[in-house]
Amino acid sequence: MATLGAIADDLTGATDVAIALTSAGYRTAVVLGSDAPDGDGAADGADAVVVALKSRTMPAGEAVAASLDALARLRRAGCERFYLKYCSTFDSTPAGNIGPVAEAVLEALGETVTVVAPAFPANGRTVYRGHLFVGDEPLDESPMRHHPLTPMTDSNLLRLLAPQVSGGEDDVALVPWPTVARGDEAVREAIARAGRAGARFVVVDALTDADLATLARATEDLRLLTGGSALAQGLRGPRTLARTPVALPEGPRVVLSGSASRATQGQVRHALAVGGGRQLRPADLREDFEAAVSAAVSAALEAADAPFVVYATASPEDVVDTADAPLIEEALAETAERLVAAGTRALLVAGGETSGAVVQRLGVGALALGPEIDPGVAWMRGRRDGEDIHLMLKSGNFGREDLFVRAWEGGL
Repeated sequence: MATLGAIADDLTGATDVAIALTSAGYRTAVVLGSDAPDGDGAADGADAVVVALKSRTMPAGEAVAASLDALARLRRAGCERFYLKYCSTFDSTPAGNIGPVAEAVLEALGETVTVVAPAFPANGRTVYRGHLFVGDEPLDESPMRHHPLTPMTDSNLLRLLAPQVSGGEDDVALVPWPTVARGDEAVREAIARAGRAGARFVVVDALTDADLATLARATEDLRLLTGGSALAQGLRGPRTLARTPVALPEGPRVVLSGSASRATQGQVRHALAVGGGRQLRPADLREDFEAAVSAAVSAALEAADAPFVVYATASPEDVVDTADAPLIEEALAETAERLVAAGTRALLVAGGETSGAVVQRLGVGALALGPEIDPGVAWMRGRRDGEDIHLMLKSGNFGREDLFVRAWEGGL
């Protein structure tokens, strides 16, 4: 029976935190929100269950309802401790959804305080004096300031969070890095002191993985943690797990990329230089959806050993209107369905929304983790019609430039 339940606001975030939990010693399963456990029997054998929602850009009320439903199911499945996973760039509008969801879950559990820890140092996300940095840039000077759905125009996490929770500024406090540097007891006391002063959401600075390990030890008595995935690496799981290599099946090496992030665009360009690809343009899909998808599927099935990328954008000039995003997701999900029907048994999918659309269309159920290829990126195995399907579900901003090429060798 699982003892730890995590709720992620998108599918790639769910796989990301599942990787971290596995590294921490939890046998972990990932399930879609509609497949969340509801009592014994779901995700059998798992110590931790991660529920993947699609709540990051939902209206706040809907995100809260979906998260509370997932929480209730996890509690009925036996989970006693909980983790809210959001993006390490704190993707959120001024109204939420990070604050409203965290507040609702905290209240549902009857708890009084939790931490806010989006830092992911291995991927360049750090927090200092409450400000979130992406590499050397404050969040509001990074490419995230131009995000079409959640433009981040402030790097100060306390200012971002205060309008999202009912207590405003009084509800939010900071544990600065000098306190973190003093160790577990100093952090534990600082969180308790903030709670006694009335704060329920305590932002904690972190510059390194060691800082996050300190925070994990300092919060062992908290029932709810919130943050990016890196904090989960410092939790103490019940076992030592060996990652067994995944034997990827023979067949086309197909990448489906719906992300327009700078990192993914670089990965697409690198893979195109090594292998081949086909761009899905909204205008072509609107004109003849069937022809555009069929052409992409045929080209992918004919590809040789090099990766073949079916993609929406490869450069900043490939602008895709946000209104066209559902059309791109539908086309990539349909492409995945046809590739699998034709015998493809391994797909690399880039982008959180795209990953959710593909996995939902394929209906693969719970996903088991394979080896990590880059921080926060790993192969996973699901089942469809009695057969294994291998999937790598990549957040848009994650992975080195050569990931699309290297992933296939790294999984062998």
